[in-house]
Amino acid sequence: MPQTHFNIAETTDSEPIISIIDDALRSLYISGSLLLRDSFVMPWSIYLPDSLALAKLLNAGQDKHVVVFHLVEFGQCTIKPKRGRDIHLKAGEMVINFGGAAHQLIQGTPNKVQSIEALLADGPNISGFDGRTGAEGAALLSGVFMLQHTRFNPLYESLPPFMHIRLSQPGELHNLSGVARLMTEQMDEKSIVGSYVVERTIEILCAEAIRAYVESPLQGKAQWLDGICDPVIGRVIAAIHASPSEHWSVQRMANNVAMSPSRLAARFAKSVGDSPMAYLTKWRMNLACRMLVDSNLNIDQIGVNIGYESAAAFSRTFKKYLGMSTVPWRSQRTATSAI
Repeated sequence: MPQTHFNIAETTDSEPIISIIDDALRSLYISGSLLLRDSFVMPWSIYLPDSLALAKLLNAGQDKHVVVFHLVEFGQCTIKPKRGRDIHLKAGEMVINFGGAAHQLIQGTPNKVQSIEALLADGPNISGFDGRTGAEGAALLSGVFMLQHTRFNPLYESLPPFMHIRLSQPGELHNLSGVARLMTEQMDEKSIVGSYVVERTIEILCAEAIRAYVESPLQGKAQWLDGICDPVIGRVIAAIHASPSEHWSVQRMANNVAMSPSRLAARFAKSVGDSPMAYLTKWRMNLACRMLVDSNLNIDQIGVNIGYESAAAFSRTFKKYLGMSTVPWRSQRTATSAI
């Protein structure tokens, strides 16, 4: 089996890692759409609001987290977040704004900043390419990923506020450049099913971008990404994800990996940043949120399905972590999705 940069012991199958990443990715219910694809002649700038304002602008709904991405097809530009360091983007690079901060895309020193609202309303691109030869500029493709159930999703919580990646990274296992190429080809062809294919490709683009980041040898990643690569901790986490309704205890987890409970607890906390039981509870709460929104199961059934022996125990834990009881939380989400 091909190896990534992960330090996986030779005696340990990497399938647990793959299953954990797949499980966390699948639970995000990724969808997406294109915002703009245009060329700009320097100087130019576009302002994008934070994710909450953008979600309202796009009528995304309360249950969806809007994540903006920018891909530079040619030329270059700079992303200026409202707070934090600038990010310089060259052709063949993309940035995904998982943190949701307001930011500007800029090249040169423009006199006026265009808003994404104006461009989405089919307003004129005041910095658009007008046939001038030798003019310096950039071609930009921007869109949004719509993610659901991001709370208590360990993969999502491990992603950086701004993920900066190259489409082509030799030696890696992802196919990010191929997906981006397919997406732009579909836009250029303008076929009768083009928009549908583009939207599905945007979903894959998000998954491949996350995969590229996970596989990259960058330093300073979140603990969880290192934890799942630990040959012992990875097996424990994979078991939790595979059977969240098991009557788990630290003792039972330890038995699965032939380790004492105290050693496992210490190693898990050091690797992941949470105790084994805290991690289990958070993942169960992620599952509960999904079931409350996406199923017709009653509260008792949901509690049993995620490992609670009584509805009371499940409800207490849910209120502790979500700040609201299960019934009003579900009613609020159901009402919002029906609008």
